[in-house]
Amino acid sequence: MNTKKRVLVLMGGKSAEHEVSLQSAKNVIAAIDRDKFIPVLVGISKKGEWFLMDESDYLVSPDDPKNIALKPNGKPLVVLPGSDNPLMIKETGESIGKIDVAFPVLHGPNGEDGSMQGLLKVSGMPFVGAGVMGSAVGMDKEAMKKLFRDAGVPSADFFVFYDHKKGEIDYNKIIAKLDLPLFIKPCNLGSSVGINRVKNEEEFNKAVDDAFGHDSKIIIEENIKGREIECSVLGNKELSASVPGEVITNTDKHSFYSYEAKYLDEHGAELKIPADLPEETVKKVQEVSMKAYEALFCEGMGRVDSFLMENGEIMVNEINTLPGFTAISMYPKLWEASGKSYSDLITELIELGMERGV
Repeated sequence: MNTKKRVLVLMGGKSAEHEVSLQSAKNVIAAIDRDKFIPVLVGISKKGEWFLMDESDYLVSPDDPKNIALKPNGKPLVVLPGSDNPLMIKETGESIGKIDVAFPVLHGPNGEDGSMQGLLKVSGMPFVGAGVMGSAVGMDKEAMKKLFRDAGVPSADFFVFYDHKKGEIDYNKIIAKLDLPLFIKPCNLGSSVGINRVKNEEEFNKAVDDAFGHDSKIIIEENIKGREIECSVLGNKELSASVPGEVITNTDKHSFYSYEAKYLDEHGAELKIPADLPEETVKKVQEVSMKAYEALFCEGMGRVDSFLMENGEIMVNEINTLPGFTAISMYPKLWEASGKSYSDLITELIELGMERGV
């Protein structure tokens, strides 16, 4: 009798982080322990269509981050919530079989903002990562910062604006409170998509337009001077935190840790793992990271990004509830530095998803 669990790996998606998702999923699939699990691959197109993919032939340009894509050879699927076998091949009505747990390796809107988590929950499939609530507030930077504030987790000061009130954005009023430079971001995107660091009014106006081009709500944040420190958190109720790592951006090429520095420029930043920190600071980073994780109702996993200021204070920037799993991603690398192999990490994440249930 086959006791292996069938793991639905979801990749791609409609967001601007489609290609990053494919890079992450490729590594997750390669790391799945085949003695325990059987991966079932589903690619989601940029239009939102679902396709059952063949693991032996599912990616175009798999080693090229700029041109990686899903192959157009998958079988179209339909989702039937409430069924014991909720995924079926569209043309034949044939079920793809029971799914024991889903692993949404999806980034950005429709992937890690609670919408996919809600669909999986309604469909009766346990899944890896944060639930609907944790995913939603972890994606929305306004909700995140308000929950941080209520929980006593320090973070940067900010303004939030909606597109229908764009005319209320007052440059002079904002810089009077936040000073320059400052950051302008879409409220509901990750991987630094649509984010700009601005130093004057002209850059400010362009950055506002750019951010609104990605989202109907934007956030304007003060610039925090400090070392960029990241910490991986793992668990549902009982939490553990990895050793912290440091992102050292190549400031000769990038003004901050941008999308290009993260994913397209191999020399865009140096990842120092573990970070060179005193033991007491390591402990403080881990404690603050777990506090931020709990403040946002997170489960499964999360990467907490913070700034370590010169006075020793830690300012939390954000949490990523579905962090990257690319070849250079910090979340798995931090756990490797903490003694947990990539494969063991994936196994634990899958088991945490099954432990929580639907």
